[in-house]
Amino acid sequence: MLKFKCPYCQFVADETELVSGGEAHITRELGSSSEKDFADYLFYRKNPRGVHFERWLHQFGCGKWFIAARCTLTMEVFGTYSAQTLKPPASIIRKIKSRRPDWKGFSK
Repeated sequence: MLKFKCPYCQFVADETELVSGGEAHITRELGSSSEKDFADYLFYRKNPRGVHFERWLHQFGCGKWFIAARCTLTMEVFGTYSAQTLKPPASIIRKIKSRRPDWKGFSK
């Protein structure tokens, strides 16, 4: 079972207390984008084998959204941070690279 530490209330919650919000750090398409770009934004998401950044809602806790960095193969959680953060904190990037030296890095 996945366990995440909420960056707001500091409570360590298992996944049954949370709601998954899908892939994090997605750029929202504006109204002037093409139909294809808008469809890609709505329907297509990365589903990597390995490091992934996901949005989670602490539904049965403080009620706030946060982002978790985890590995989809091993279920290892590298850390969590505020949903308002535009890119992962350096501490989480260092932790990922120390455990996954072949990781290519964060990209939007």
